[in-house]
Amino acid sequence: MTDLDALYRQYAPDVFRFVLYLSGDHHDAEDITSETFVRAWTAPGEIRMATVKGYLFMIARNLFLQALRRSRRQVELPETLRDQSRSQEAAAEQASELEDALAGLRELPEVDRAALLMRAMHELPYEDIAAALGLTVGATKVRIHRARRALLERRSKR
Repeated sequence: MTDLDALYRQYAPDVFRFVLYLSGDHHDAEDITSETFVRAWTAPGEIRMATVKGYLFMIARNLFLQALRRSRRQVELPETLRDQSRSQEAAAEQASELEDALAGLRELPEVDRAALLMRAMHELPYEDIAAALGLTVGATKVRIHRARRALLERRSKR
């Protein structure tokens, strides 16, 4: 097994989820995830971040932003697939809550959404998030706090 293979097996699911939440498109997330590892593998020099995961998220986010600039369009998330193990009512309620949460995420500025996802979904340290987003640690903490507060306020209004 090569180093790239081990790296891919360990981090690809996290990178994929991160990009999926940023883009909202399964196929784009697959493409960006693959491209992220190609870029990491072909990058000159050593990784300069404290963690490989943070470095990969930085590459993935930059690729997402490049694609977004090229397309200049927003992609709506597809309807959630029906889970046969739950009742229709519970599935409908959960789908409604998920759609509301995803809508709230889409309303956040991209940098706030990326910071929140890196922290909440992937438990990255603030220092790695700050480095990946080109912010100070203090600014990163403020953005994450404000994003969380905005999502809570949106939920309480519902």
